[in-house]
Amino acid sequence: MAVQFTAGSGRRSARARRRRPPMSEINVTPFVDVMLVLLIVFMIAAPLLTVGVEVDLPDANVGEISGTDEPIEISVQVDGSIYLMETSVELNELGPRLVAISQNNPEVRIFVRGDRGVAYGEVMAVMGALNEAGFNHMALEAERPREAAE
Repeated sequence: MAVQFTAGSGRRSARARRRRPPMSEINVTPFVDVMLVLLIVFMIAAPLLTVGVEVDLPDANVGEISGTDEPIEISVQVDGSIYLMETSVELNELGPRLVAISQNNPEVRIFVRGDRGVAYGEVMAVMGALNEAGFNHMALEAERPREAAE
């Protein structure tokens, strides 16, 4: 008994056998792969984007500051320059600029970052200017000592 294996009836040409109906489905696997790679890249890069002004903070045994809203950061560097977020400002301009940024909201949280080499009086002058402008929710930032952080 002989068996003959053919791809169909002998009448169809080779060209007709290769023709397939068009696919109406989208292959999402490459899209998902690219999205996962981008997610990982942004998860690694996001913490690096929030550096801001470089300040050598003093060490202190303090707890974490809790809150959900984004605080406004004011940095005082060793040379006495004052930065509102990442913009250099003069001490007499600090109050009016903060009022404009916070849309006259005295309840906004403000973090004051003073370099460890800055005189205590300079940081207090900044906090006094903030208090005169009507802002009372201020916090001084510090780094945890290396032994306590580990």
